[in-house]
Amino acid sequence: MERDLTKTAAYDYELPKELIAQDPAEPRDSSRLMVVHRKDGSTEDRIFRDITEYLNPSDLLVLNDTRVLPARVEGVKKSSAEHGAHVEIFFLHPGGAPNEWTALVRPGRKLPEGTKVALDGETEVTVGARLEDGLRTLIFAKDADPLAIIHKFGKTPLPHYITDTHAEPERYQTVYAKADKENSVAAPTAGLHFTPELLQKLEDRGVPHVFVTLRVGLGTFRPVKAENIADHIMHEEFCEIPPETAAAINAAKERGGRVVAVGTTVVRTLESFAQRYGKIVPGALDTRLFINPGFEFKAIDALITNFHLPMSTLLMLVSAFGGYDTMMSAYKEAVCKRYRFFSFGDSMFIE
Repeated sequence: MERDLTKTAAYDYELPKELIAQDPAEPRDSSRLMVVHRKDGSTEDRIFRDITEYLNPSDLLVLNDTRVLPARVEGVKKSSAEHGAHVEIFFLHPGGAPNEWTALVRPGRKLPEGTKVALDGETEVTVGARLEDGLRTLIFAKDADPLAIIHKFGKTPLPHYITDTHAEPERYQTVYAKADKENSVAAPTAGLHFTPELLQKLEDRGVPHVFVTLRVGLGTFRPVKAENIADHIMHEEFCEIPPETAAAINAAKERGGRVVAVGTTVVRTLESFAQRYGKIVPGALDTRLFINPGFEFKAIDALITNFHLPMSTLLMLVSAFGGYDTMMSAYKEAVCKRYRFFSFGDSMFIE
């Protein structure tokens, strides 16, 4: 029976719990790689470092250079009858004033506006106004340095399905993440498989790489709860393309090379610019782009990505690029062959 691709349920699949990777492969480039050929739907089973065999000297790798903020901070309530109750704050991005940040707070319903939360004996933040999507404003003291406070008390926010890991926090960062781009709440995980040596090997082969930035936020990982995917609203995320990246992408296109996106965040960045401007130009914008089957790709030609959660916007994106039947068949094959799934899992190259 033909599946209705407008329904969220069409993107479900069975995944044994033991295939959800709790630790990354070591070294990074030793993870498994499934190569998916869109032309005929065939697949190959390789190791990630073999990606060099599938990239040509005319190709261009595009990477997301964002870094994960230690955004998960714990504290206790200082006001009301529930004084001392545990509070979890998940900082997302700076707010409208220098001493404000936008965050998720738990338990949100028990934290009315004006509630003070102690992060230790001296440092306090105040819960502010309710925003859209269940978000809140968090207010620091006027003379405080919010980013320094987050760094002092925060922990790397690993995904909820990683419950028993031995990985150090830095293992959830790409090797090319830039310190001045520390503004994401999740890693662009397709890039976790690259090592400096592998990137250099590709450079030597004539496959250069360039960077974009997408601040990974709620839009990337929030689940799709709507029955119809058209009813799902993506949370806004900031992205930018530097002049040198725009020039390199356009040059690759002109010479007949492929633009290879490393991760779905790169796809959303490039396709957001292509939709708005009709081509890749330097600049910055906020995007709510939701890519699903039927989308017309204008910027990317190939994709390196991980295996994504059932019924997620990320699985819908790769189904749009690789073809729904091809991707769902590849996922079924990956389960049968015991590939490792999600953030610390194995990789896929869709060409």
